[in-house]
Amino acid sequence: SETGQLRLWSHDAFGEDLIFNPRAGGIYYWDESSGTGNRAVPISSLSGANFAPTLGLQTIVSDVDRHVIVLGADPIVGSARSGAIDPLLVAFSDQESATQWEPTATNTAGSLRLSSGSQIVGGLRSRQELLIWTDTALYSMQFIGAPFTFGINLVNENVGLISPNGMVNAPDGIYWMARDGF
Repeated sequence: SETGQLRLWSHDAFGEDLIFNPRAGGIYYWDESSGTGNRAVPISSLSGANFAPTLGLQTIVSDVDRHVIVLGADPIVGSARSGAIDPLLVAFSDQESATQWEPTATNTAGSLRLSSGSQIVGGLRSRQELLIWTDTALYSMQFIGAPFTFGINLVNENVGLISPNGMVNAPDGIYWMARDGF
């Protein structure tokens, strides 16, 4: 991380539980049923965790289909996660599971790599889609079901996002700030 960079955290509810991570850091799971006196644990340490990402830039839970999505995840290399962020990789868990990340023929876990830009800057859940900005492009990610789970479409290039929190979902549209304005 850059000198003087603020530590930004992303978080989202997974039912009554919480999934969160500091940007470019580990991914944590806090179980509400354990009470507020218990700390969150790395998602990869949960019982039954299978190929869970160990690092990410941002974590979001899709609201309709309930997949945990990690933007800028560390990829699966051989029989483990690499431990190094791929800044354009979008990884997602099996539906209704925070622990199953290994893509198989019998689940909906997987990953997709964006093609435009050098890193994912931020993501925002919108109506039936997740908008993902890289430093040079905007993508729309939608749940499409089996066998591909999610589809990613390039919305436009040359519309990067200035910072991970530089966007808002308003009643009349999505607004964001790029290096050259809104």
